[in-house]
Amino acid sequence: MSQTIRAEMVASVLTVLATVGDEVVVGDTLVILESMKMEIPVIVEEAGIVTEIVVAPGDVVREGDVIAIVL
Repeated sequence: MSQTIRAEMVASVLTVLATVGDEVVVGDTLVILESMKMEIPVIVEEAGIVTEIVVAPGDVVREGDVIAIVL
């Protein structure tokens, strides 16, 4: 089952921890966002393989923007 990881708020991408092809499990952190001087981890909710990373450090995401795709 495909999992589209989306931003939950307006934030800057601080760090991208995953790369395409990585196998991830529930609870793994894909990306760390920064908003209002707080770091917010973006966590995988289903195990799978990262097939696409849409963001890069320094990008600004808005609520609902796609961050990554996990199959």
